[in-house]
Amino acid sequence: MVKPHGGRLTERLDFSDRAREEAMEMPRLSITLDEARDLGNIGHGVFSPLEGYMTREDFENVLEEGRLSNDLPWTIPIVKDVDKKDVEMLFQENEVALVYSNLPIAILKVEEIYPYDKKEYAEKVYGTTSIEHPGVAALMNKKKHLVGGKITLINDPPTEFARYKLWPKETRVLFKEKGWKTVVGFQTRNAPHVGHEYVQKTALTFVDGLFINPLIGRKKRGDFRDEVIIAAYETLFEHYYPRNVATLGILETEMRYAGPREAIFHAIMRKNFGCTHFIVGRDHAGVGNFYGPYDAQEIFYEYPDLGITPLFFRSFFYCKKCGTVVNEKICPHGEEYHVNFSGTKIREMLLRGEKPPEIMMRPEVAKVILSFKNPFVE
Repeated sequence: MVKPHGGRLTERLDFSDRAREEAMEMPRLSITLDEARDLGNIGHGVFSPLEGYMTREDFENVLEEGRLSNDLPWTIPIVKDVDKKDVEMLFQENEVALVYSNLPIAILKVEEIYPYDKKEYAEKVYGTTSIEHPGVAALMNKKKHLVGGKITLINDPPTEFARYKLWPKETRVLFKEKGWKTVVGFQTRNAPHVGHEYVQKTALTFVDGLFINPLIGRKKRGDFRDEVIIAAYETLFEHYYPRNVATLGILETEMRYAGPREAIFHAIMRKNFGCTHFIVGRDHAGVGNFYGPYDAQEIFYEYPDLGITPLFFRSFFYCKKCGTVVNEKICPHGEEYHVNFSGTKIREMLLRGEKPPEIMMRPEVAKVILSFKNPFVE
């Protein structure tokens, strides 16, 4: 099986009563649900080889080079922002409890507190400083300093989807039990349409298993709600996927919408889950017109040492003449025969209470989506 990023699965766990009791006596630093989820990802090795929040050297190297200070590929900063009051407290403490909704999630060993330039961060990671970009808008609302240091996870973050919550140690056992030597990972923040199914099944013809890994966490307005994505894929699996070659498991973290940089980040996480291959489609992790349609594929040529094989998919569509889903490379017919899988068009139809045509979305999937009063983030 493919080795985790950096050579070993990095786990930072201590679920003992002693650790939890000690945390209750420590100074507290409040965190959001998405931050709690990412502490879980550090603790359980989804973010291997990270052991905590980045110190300045790693942070600055990630911004400038898209690599950790040891030259290992890494493209998205994993950091915790703090305000002036927090900084004063952290300068006096060696360890603090990171608390979400009165539940201590982790203990942070404070190593470094440092300022950072938000505009530089935005330009390097998102390729823009425009607050029209949802990732940049979120960044500009963050506090002015960062704290770095190793963490120890003492409680798993809460989840609404425990049935599909699998950590890398568990997925690696699962893949081995299924006899999968090669596994392709599929990242998604959408309910599936027929085009997604075409991509997944095309990739599956070349490997032993398919790991559909929806991202559960903060998303922008207009994206599908987490519960809708799960319900839609449950339905797709029930009717159209053989269970012996495909499985469903969630990844809980926020969408950054960082396009090319986030595509690399997504690939690294799936490598840690045990995937040997990773699907990269058109405008992967993009938003609006901030990135070119295939920028997220081109960046992989800068990382020959990534350790996971990307599978690139160009534009695909339904061709009325071919009578099936095809792509631009294999279809000889003109655009008048093509039906594009427009996510915007599908959303508009669903918002009106209409079922998209069967050449765009499976009727069973459309039915379950329409059973929700509002399937989209507001």
